[in-house]
Amino acid sequence: MTLAGKLAQEWRSQLQTDLPGQANAHGAIVSWLLGENQEQFDTFSHTQLDIARQAMDYRYRILRDRYLNASPERAYRNLIQRLSGLFLLRNKIKTWISLSRDRQRTVVDVLQEVIQELMQQDSYLQQQTAWISQCTPDPRLRNALVLAATEEYCLRPIRNQPLLMYRFVNYLRRSQRGGMTQVPTADFIRLVSEEVNPDDADGSVSLLDGQAISEYQDAQAQAQQQEIREAVVDNLAAYLDEKVGPEASEWLKLYLQGKTQETIAEALNMPIKQVYRLREKVSYHAIKVFATKKQPELVAEWLGG
Repeated sequence: MTLAGKLAQEWRSQLQTDLPGQANAHGAIVSWLLGENQEQFDTFSHTQLDIARQAMDYRYRILRDRYLNASPERAYRNLIQRLSGLFLLRNKIKTWISLSRDRQRTVVDVLQEVIQELMQQDSYLQQQTAWISQCTPDPRLRNALVLAATEEYCLRPIRNQPLLMYRFVNYLRRSQRGGMTQVPTADFIRLVSEEVNPDDADGSVSLLDGQAISEYQDAQAQAQQQEIREAVVDNLAAYLDEKVGPEASEWLKLYLQGKTQETIAEALNMPIKQVYRLREKVSYHAIKVFATKKQPELVAEWLGG
């Protein structure tokens, strides 16, 4: 049996456990996860195969958690909600809207246009859509697979930023008019100085708002820091779930929401003494083990008190 055949067998076994009532969809999901070029697995090294397994598992969890059992309308809303939840991207879109002529538009409006343009013009998503149409004739399942593939693709990290961020920048370059982002190649460009000297004023007037620039830069720095914090929280929660138990990751989420130990005890249906012991375990694992490798100052700040 080829390696692709073994992987397919493993996935069918998992789908039978996870989705026993959707046997008709198992074959299509397996084909989608393995991809169109299944012979490539036989050429993979051990490390490459591990990465491929992790990628398939990641895509499957996206499909299962947000799209597979949802109606087409609900599934699309899930995609928009997931992508609009990217803190840095949302701030960039808001900033652009505030500086544009059409300030009635919302973040969701702009995001939908970016995603629509991406799905219509991006060669990878077009290839994925074509492959998915070969995997299943079921329109509802095809829709779920396309949305899952779109989310995974948009969130791929490129230089520590999601790919969708760069697609938004490209969208701005194509959509804006009258600015340096879209310059007619046949026309002359008039370069404007930062300052002008109006005829009816004594001094020069700056065309750049220094305070606005400073506030924007501060907002960008805060947004990047917030994304780092969110990533650390997610990694720490996953670590605690694996090493201590699911109640530890739940304790962390409630603690970071500002809940008291008594409130956490009620939420977890756990004696208060056990909650305090759980806090000690979380603090030990987080500060002594996890924080030695990832953002120790943030973890110490959260759990040091």
